Amino acid sequence: MDRGSPAGWEAAVLFGGPADGLRMRVADRPRTIQVTCPCKLEAPSNGVRAEALYIYRRDLRVKSEPLRYGFDGASP
Repeated sequence: MDRGSPAGWEAAVLFGGPADGLRMRVADRPRTIQVTCPCKLEAPSNGVRAEALYIYRRDLRVKSEPLRYGFDGASP
């Protein structure tokens, strides 16, 4: 497996969706990135929290840094 940098960490960028343009470092070229955004609750939650979930999938055509992850609007 090509791990890019010697430590296994590579630059990646997200495209589309709520995290468009977000840059990060990833290890081992994960196929998907999960992004969550907190939701505001209308009543006291007794410690429970709600978060919106967004999935980004790696563009397998991109072989060098920055790796590219595209928003998957069909994922739950």
